[in-house]
Amino acid sequence: MLEQLFTGRWAAPRLRSSPLGPWLDSFVQRLAGLGYTPWSCRSCVVLAADLGRWMKGAGVPVGKLDESAVDAYLDCRKTQRERRRAASELVLGHLRAEGVTPTPPLHPDGSVVTARCQLFAAYMREERGAAEGTVEGYAAVVREFLTRRFGSGDLDLGALTSSDIGDYLVARAPGLSPKRVSYLASSLRTFFRFLFVRGEIATDLSRAALTAQGRYRASVPRYLSPAEVEKLLETCDLTTPAGRRNRAIILLLVRLGLRAGEVAALELDDLRWRSKEIVVTGKSDVVDRLPLLSEVGEALAAYLTKDRSAHAPTRRVFLRLCAPIREIAGRGAVSTVVRTGLKKAGLQPLARGAHLLRHTLGTRLIRAGVPMTEIAEVLRHHSLEVTAIYAKVDFEALRALAQPWPSVEGER
Repeated sequence: MLEQLFTGRWAAPRLRSSPLGPWLDSFVQRLAGLGYTPWSCRSCVVLAADLGRWMKGAGVPVGKLDESAVDAYLDCRKTQRERRRAASELVLGHLRAEGVTPTPPLHPDGSVVTARCQLFAAYMREERGAAEGTVEGYAAVVREFLTRRFGSGDLDLGALTSSDIGDYLVARAPGLSPKRVSYLASSLRTFFRFLFVRGEIATDLSRAALTAQGRYRASVPRYLSPAEVEKLLETCDLTTPAGRRNRAIILLLVRLGLRAGEVAALELDDLRWRSKEIVVTGKSDVVDRLPLLSEVGEALAAYLTKDRSAHAPTRRVFLRLCAPIREIAGRGAVSTVVRTGLKKAGLQPLARGAHLLRHTLGTRLIRAGVPMTEIAEVLRHHSLEVTAIYAKVDFEALRALAQPWPSVEGER
C-alpha cells in the first residue's frame, strides 16, 4: 500500500523503519476504506512516521501508546498541532482495532443524576413505549433540570416542590418558542409522574409543570409553492456526489412526506426495488410501506450506484460526503441539507427545516382536492385532528365559506 502512495525508491522502506512501520500498510488500507483521499493518506502516514520516531527517542513502546503519550508528543512539536493530533488519534484507533495497543477501560458516569435519568429512560421505553428520539429528548431535559436544582450534591428528590419546576421553566423560557417551552413542561410532567408511581415523592407534582399558553392549532402550516420546490431542486448539481445525494433527500421529504429522522434512519434493506416500496419506521416504531415513486427511485438509484461506497461500515442509505465515511448525523443533518438548498435558491420562508417540505406535500394534496382521510394516510397521521391543520391553507374552499362583509345602506 505504501508504494502506491510514495513513488520514491527509498520512501516506503524509510517509513517502515519507524517503530510504527509494521502497521502503516494496514493503516493506509483502513484510511482508504473510510473514504480518505490519497493526499490525506499520504499526510497521515508521514505524520504517523514522525510520531513513531518520537516514540523511539522517548522510549515509548508501541503497546504503551495512549492519549497521554500523544499529548507529550504534541508538546514536543510546535507546528501543525491540529493535523498531528488528528493523525495521531487515527493511528491510535488503528492500533487498538488491531489489538496492538489495549483499549482503555470505560469509566461510565456514575453520578446520581445519570443513574436517575437511566431509570427514567427505561421507564419511558418499557412502560410508555416511547420512541428512542423521545426518550433521549426527555432524558436530556430531566438531566438539565436536576443538575440546575442540585448541582453535584445529593439528589434529594423529596425536597422538590412546584416552585422548583416553575423557576426552571421561567428561567428557560426567554428566547424559546412556546412549542419548545411546552416540550420542556411535558418532559417534566412525565418525569414527576414516574417519580410518584415509584413512590419516590409523596405528592404528584406532574400538574405543576404548566405549559406555555397558546391557541390550539393557531398557526398556519409553512409551505413552498410548486415553483419554489422546483427552484430548490435545481440547486442540486447532479454532476456532483453532494448534488445527487441532496436531491434524493429532498425528494423523499417533499414527494413522500418523510420526517427528517426517518430519512436519516433509512437503510438499504428498506428499499424494496422489486415491489417498488419503501419501508419507513415512523413514530412509536410504527412500520409503514410507501410507494417508491419513479422520480424518487431514479434519484436514489443515481446516488447509490455512483456515490455511495459499497464498503461503507453501515447499512444506512445516506452517508457523509467527507472522511471518515459514516451515516449522516441524524435529523439535524437532513434539515441542514434543506436549509442550505433554500439559501442557494434565494428562498427565505419563515420555517426552513426539513418539516417545511412535509407541510408542502400536505398543502399540495389539500389544494388538489384529495380527501382528508387520504392525506392522513399519506402523511401517516394517527389522528385526523393533526391532518385538519391543512384545511387552513385550502383558500378556495375557505373562500366559499366566507360571509360577505356586513354593510349598512350600501356602506361597508
